[in-house]
Amino acid sequence: MTAVMGARANEPPGTLGATDRLLQPAITFDDFYHAHFRAVTTQLCAYTGDLGQAQDLAQEAFCRALARWDRLVRYDDPVAWVRQVAWNLARSRWRRLRIARNHLLRQRQTEGEVAGPTPDRVAIDAALAKLPANHRRAVVLHYLADLSVNQIAAQEGVAEGTVKSWLHRGRTALAGLLDENTEGVCDV
Repeated sequence: MTAVMGARANEPPGTLGATDRLLQPAITFDDFYHAHFRAVTTQLCAYTGDLGQAQDLAQEAFCRALARWDRLVRYDDPVAWVRQVAWNLARSRWRRLRIARNHLLRQRQTEGEVAGPTPDRVAIDAALAKLPANHRRAVVLHYLADLSVNQIAAQEGVAEGTVKSWLHRGRTALAGLLDENTEGVCDV
């Protein structure tokens, strides 16, 4: 006991001796997380202006801390490490968003304005949606993907006659559905 007291007399005040470090219980990651998550999130929220994004960034930083907790717990200030990682993640996110925005702006300038769907396209899409699934697949694969009856039969695992039947029924149903949509429309 006196040997321990003598060792303490040589240490600066406020520091833990080697024996005290061994006796001191190590902080658990859960305790660390609960003690510092809110503060790190608040700082990130002030930086990003978005609470949801700040929470995501803080969560990612704490996840990375958990993976290194055995080493990190021995740091003098582990929350400083977490804070730095979170800020680096925020800066990286801003950088990625800026690059993506610039890319989209350049792409829009080169492509020009993209026209929206025509009324005919809307009517066809609505009519296709009303068909039974197998008839719709057959019509789309045959007329839009340019597959032959043989190819559709092989892909769907059915006989060619079945595909022909689906195509016939699908075309008949589409004709009726599209005629309903054009009633009342007059050509000028």
